Amino acid sequence: MVRQARVLAQATSDLVNAMRSDAEAEIDMENSKKLLAAAKLLADSTARMVEAAKGAAANPENEDQQQRLREAAEGLRVATNAAAQNAIKKKIVNRLEIAAKQAAAAATQTIAASQNAAVSNKNTAAHQQLVQSCKNVADHIPQLVQGVRGSQAQSEDLSAQLALINSSQNFLQPGSKMVASAKAAVPTVTDQAAAMQLSQCAKNLATSLAELRTASQKAHEACGPMEIDSALNTVQTLKNELQDAKMAAVDGQLKPLPGETLEKCTQDLGSTSKAVGSSMAQLLTCAAQGNEHYTGVAARETAQALKTLAQAARGVAASTTDPVAAHAMLDSARDVMEGSAMLIQEAKQALAAPGDADSQQRLAQVAKAVSHSLNNCVNCLPGQKDVDVALKSIGESSKKLLVDSLPPSSKSFQEAQSELNQAAADLNQSAGEVVHATRGQSGELAAASGKFSDDFDEFLDAGIEMAGQAQDQIQVIGNLKSISMASSKLLLAAKSLSVDPGAPNAKNLLAAAARAVTESINQLITLCTQQAPGQKECDNALRELETVKGMLDNPNEPVSDLSYFDCIEGVMENSKVLGESMAGISQNAKTGDLLVFGECVGVASKALCGLTEAAAQAAYLVGISDPNSQAGQQGLVDPIQFARANQAIQMACQNLVDPASSPSQVLSAATIVAKHTSALCNACRIASSKTSNPVAKRHFVQSAKEVANSTANLVKTIKALDGDFSEENRNKCRIATAPLIEAVENLTAFASNPEFVSIPAQISTEGSRAQEPILVSAKTMLESSSLLIKTARSLAINPKDPPTWSVLAGHSHTVSDSIKSLITSIRDKAPGQRECDFSIDGINRCIRDIEQASLAAVSQSLATRDDISVEALQEQLTSVVQEIGHLIDPIATAARGEAAQLGHKVMQLASYFEPLVLATVGMASKTLDHQQQMTVLDQSKTLAESALQMLYAAKEGGGNPKASHTHDAITEAAQLMKEAVDDIMVTLNEAASEVGMVGGMVDSIAEAMSKLDEGTPPDPKGTFVDYQTTVVKYSKAIAVTAQEMMTKSVTNPEELGGLASQMTNDYGHLALQGRMAAATAEPEEIGFQIRTRVQELGHGCIFLVQKAGALQICPTDSYTKRELIECARAVTEKVSLVLSALQAGNKGTQACITAASAVSGIIADLDTTIMFATAGTLNAENNESFADHRENILKTAKALVEDTKLLVSGAASSQDKLAQAAQSSANTITQLAEVVKLGAASLGSDDPETQVVLINAIKDVAKALSDLIGATKGAASKPADDPSMYQLKGAAKVMVTNVTSLLKTVKAVEDEATRGTRALEATIEYIKQELTVFQSSEVPEKTSSPEESIRMTKGITMATAKAVAAGNSCRQEDVIATANLSRKAVADMLTACKQASYHPDVNEEVRERALRFGTECTLGYLELLEHVLLILQKPTPELKHQLASFSKRVAGAVTELIQSAEAMKGTEWVDPEDPTVIAETELLGAAASIEAAAKKLEQLKPRAKPKVSVHPLLVLRVASSFQMCL
Repeated sequence: MVRQARVLAQATSDLVNAMRSDAEAEIDMENSKKLLAAAKLLADSTARMVEAAKGAAANPENEDQQQRLREAAEGLRVATNAAAQNAIKKKIVNRLEIAAKQAAAAATQTIAASQNAAVSNKNTAAHQQLVQSCKNVADHIPQLVQGVRGSQAQSEDLSAQLALINSSQNFLQPGSKMVASAKAAVPTVTDQAAAMQLSQCAKNLATSLAELRTASQKAHEACGPMEIDSALNTVQTLKNELQDAKMAAVDGQLKPLPGETLEKCTQDLGSTSKAVGSSMAQLLTCAAQGNEHYTGVAARETAQALKTLAQAARGVAASTTDPVAAHAMLDSARDVMEGSAMLIQEAKQALAAPGDADSQQRLAQVAKAVSHSLNNCVNCLPGQKDVDVALKSIGESSKKLLVDSLPPSSKSFQEAQSELNQAAADLNQSAGEVVHATRGQSGELAAASGKFSDDFDEFLDAGIEMAGQAQDQIQVIGNLKSISMASSKLLLAAKSLSVDPGAPNAKNLLAAAARAVTESINQLITLCTQQAPGQKECDNALRELETVKGMLDNPNEPVSDLSYFDCIEGVMENSKVLGESMAGISQNAKTGDLLVFGECVGVASKALCGLTEAAAQAAYLVGISDPNSQAGQQGLVDPIQFARANQAIQMACQNLVDPASSPSQVLSAATIVAKHTSALCNACRIASSKTSNPVAKRHFVQSAKEVANSTANLVKTIKALDGDFSEENRNKCRIATAPLIEAVENLTAFASNPEFVSIPAQISTEGSRAQEPILVSAKTMLESSSLLIKTARSLAINPKDPPTWSVLAGHSHTVSDSIKSLITSIRDKAPGQRECDFSIDGINRCIRDIEQASLAAVSQSLATRDDISVEALQEQLTSVVQEIGHLIDPIATAARGEAAQLGHKVMQLASYFEPLVLATVGMASKTLDHQQQMTVLDQSKTLAESALQMLYAAKEGGGNPKASHTHDAITEAAQLMKEAVDDIMVTLNEAASEVGMVGGMVDSIAEAMSKLDEGTPPDPKGTFVDYQTTVVKYSKAIAVTAQEMMTKSVTNPEELGGLASQMTNDYGHLALQGRMAAATAEPEEIGFQIRTRVQELGHGCIFLVQKAGALQICPTDSYTKRELIECARAVTEKVSLVLSALQAGNKGTQACITAASAVSGIIADLDTTIMFATAGTLNAENNESFADHRENILKTAKALVEDTKLLVSGAASSQDKLAQAAQSSANTITQLAEVVKLGAASLGSDDPETQVVLINAIKDVAKALSDLIGATKGAASKPADDPSMYQLKGAAKVMVTNVTSLLKTVKAVEDEATRGTRALEATIEYIKQELTVFQSSEVPEKTSSPEESIRMTKGITMATAKAVAAGNSCRQEDVIATANLSRKAVADMLTACKQASYHPDVNEEVRERALRFGTECTLGYLELLEHVLLILQKPTPELKHQLASFSKRVAGAVTELIQSAEAMKGTEWVDPEDPTVIAETELLGAAASIEAAAKKLEQLKPRAKPKVSVHPLLVLRVASSFQMCL
């Protein structure tokens, strides 16, 4: 840090001098003053940084000084940015221009390669996906190129720079999708040259996109704050352009641009109006929250949407033949621009005062005005005015119903009834024509809506005439009002659909509105007319069936929320109801019970409507599940769900306030409201957890609160209404519905933002053909049912007509057959089943091919492929295995609950196995080593077999969420498949790294980097601290690997491949955990900084891996070596930047991580010191006595106790205090360990056991401190009742106990009469703590063999014998030796026992048994030691005699423990007494000890006058082991 500070100081000094020179040469005095002020600020910041650097240099271990230096350097960075802002911005924009050019070129090349590969691509679905992504990218390339040209032409223009940034950011998502699509298509392209070209182009594009992403982020940081002003300028420009268009229209000079038609511009304007509304809603939210960054983004999106709107408005005006309509359109569009400019201006002012109520109110008022202008603009579209006229006509006609009483009828009842029936039929027909007209030209809708309003007028007159005949006029008027409202909603839905035909759920809303008109007509007819019983019911049923028939016309949208299996259940239930009601119709017509006959007709009608809805939804699901159809993509929210809930809530609220509603209807409406508001709140919660946009996150949460609160208020009024159906209570209910409807409408508008919306599925021609059997059966069912009801109606009047009964039987038979056909068709077309069977057959063939190749390899007759290189085959195999790995989770998800997606995914999976076999066999044929040949073939076969198991499980699950018994099998198969993919990828990476092929590693790092920016991270399963800890671990691992690569580049370049592979894996884990750390970091700026720095580290890793590959190919290239060393240094620096970002996120917990790492090093160092002490080589450097160190040890130990108190209290205080406490405790334990080691050395090597006792005491303290730091980190910022707080208190108690034990040991160490007793007490306490760890549920990090567990029981046996001897002799030397031996023996036994118990091959029963006897053995040994302690205090023959019984208990537990270990191994148990096993174990142990000692020796400082240079103990151990082998 200090060295870099010197470099930085020199650089800033040069910059200050350059700025002063520029200021002197500047003619403009204002600019000169600005330059001098910036230079002064920079000079002051440099001076502060130099002072901080001096302090850090003087105290290199002081954390406070280091922090001051960091803060000073950050202040200098800010000052430098301010001083050199223009130059930096220019450089950043220039970098972005270059990156954008490269991205555009790479994308163009990828599109060309995709077209070249199209002919030989065997996977239709992958090809379609690639074609679609290429189209999307091709649409964005011109904008990107235009942005580059504009920025280069006007380098100082902020608008041009922002346009480049926007186009670059808009290019990233489609570009990334094209890379994914291209990679997915590569394995199935049979033309090798085309496949290699596509693969290379995809890699180049991925690299270009990574650079573009980084460059656009930096450019946005530099230019982003000016986005609001830029958006404002854009809107003002649009307003002026529309004014110019108006002048041209007045002069008759306004002409449509090439490609503009009236229909196209109309649809563009309609769809864009919703985008404008949604982006404005986001702008309001961002401004209200005071988030400048996202307000700028929302302003930019609003300006972009308004630009499209202005173009569409101009196109409509230029294309229409009516000059008045053209002028009205341009005027209304200009009003929208004017209001939008005011809105953006108000948003900018609201940012300055986020909590100001007045600015919020002004913002809301301006937004309402803009919304009104937007509606006026849409209403100026052709055909819309006619619909408005029709709506106005219906409103005017409905005023006739506002009179207190109706005049008496002038016609007879029969006449009035006949006219009403005829008018009802005409109105119902007109409603159908309105629905049909929305699919045609705008003129058709105008004519249909005009006819509908005329028919409504006639129907209303007939209804009023009929009401004059009725006794209950109020109810009739209420029904007529319902029909009026339903008619208005129908026209509004038709208007909305004609404006934006692609709007989600618009078709279903229109169909529902038409059904509502029919139902309300039926209610009136039922109430008013007097016909023979059963006749009205038949007429009503026929109208209902006529209305639902439209559902079966081209079902390319979901009709309901039903899944495929729900559809089958619905068809079965409704067919049963229909069968019973049809039998009732026939039976009651015969017996003449016409009231029951009418009821049966009504039930049959409802069942037929349910059957039709289920059939239409099933047909839709079958259509989209066809592999040739384009599968939809799930967005953040489902707009159809929001629109459907909005409609249902509005209808329910209408029923609530309807005076004619009965108590049961009110309760039913309340239930509907509660159901849909609950679903909306749940959807908001999920969306909030998924989105990375903090504004959207807060908006969803706030919207859910508003909906929930307004629902709660409405429920209160409903309860009051249920108790007393008075006008006052109904009015309160009406008032309470308004806030709920408003909240739901606002939420629906916000959710319609294109950023959140799903991409709907597109049904292919093959998918439509698959729908036909279902649709034909359903249509036949409806037609024959209509004829049956007509026939039944005539039989109800004349039941004695035999020919008519024959016709009825024929229709009944047709209905029955069509329903059977419908059920069969739906079942036969079960999504995914056919595809699963096909895929299973294909993979079975592939397995047979691999087996044949394996047999050929065994007999050494495998034919070598000469048409392709081994490198190309490796790349192909890597690519196909990666794509298979990407499909595992989607298939598992589809198999558990998304039947419509199952066919797509399994077909895509199956298409990869033929390329897998070709690449595997080809690679095996070119591999000289037979073992490697068989490894590749076996692993590929394992992958194919695991995929086969996955497909069987997926077929069984079938996408049925209710088939929970299959879900475990699906999860297990997915896990096995993932393991198979991981195994083969490890093999491939190792093989690639050996020959310097690093392309796959670079791709893996680039992919991990791109995932950092994906908008929806999974739900966090831990806190920021958890992710921070993991990121620190992987960051340090990458830094260590980079250092090793620097070393190996000089000594062993051939080992660089393995290190590069390790770095790639570590970065993959780092990116995954870094994404979660960024998502959970507070504040958001820290998360952004973490994400950015992890991405920059990824760039550094890519460069380093590439240099490693180049050096492997040419190991003697000195230039490449230098470059690799530079890249490794850059990676190390970027790791430090990642760590500093994490530290800024949670300074205290980061300090805890650092402190824990330091303490871990101290413990390892103490282990090494114990080894030297045991060997008798730990000597004092000078002639010192222990008394020289005692006071220092006691003083430092007390300081550590104080630090411990601060550490415990720091968990509940600020991060700064926690950081100070952690740093202080780490420093103190370091000092304490040093002084205790000096004290132990001063005891002399003549008494090694006492030395070990003392060092063990400080080691216990260090371990307790490590646990305490970990507990403090886990408890940081947690509430007092959190379980982690109890864990912290427990760790603190252990810490105090161990420090107390150290103090006692220090005081007793020179007292020969008591030091043995003290050592035994410390050992007993240590064993108790180890037993607590052993009994915890924490799983050990690694496992060991049962032989190791058996071997460790020998130590217990020896220690038991030693303890009995010490108890009998009562000599302090024996007791000390026993204490030291016991400590090691018990700790080793417990560790080995637990590690062996948790081996994957050990079952639960054997594990519990082993752990139980491990505990019993330890407890027995503790009792033995406590008894020895009792004998030392009171030595009597009786007590000594009892030693034998204690030792027997230990021996019994050891025997049981050995038997448990033997049971773990089963038939493969190896006798640890075997000399070969002993020799092997001794050799391995000795080698490990030597290696550990060597590493520690490298770090030790040389002593001044060592008494003994080296001890031959370790050499003797190795020699004896070799002798045993011989």
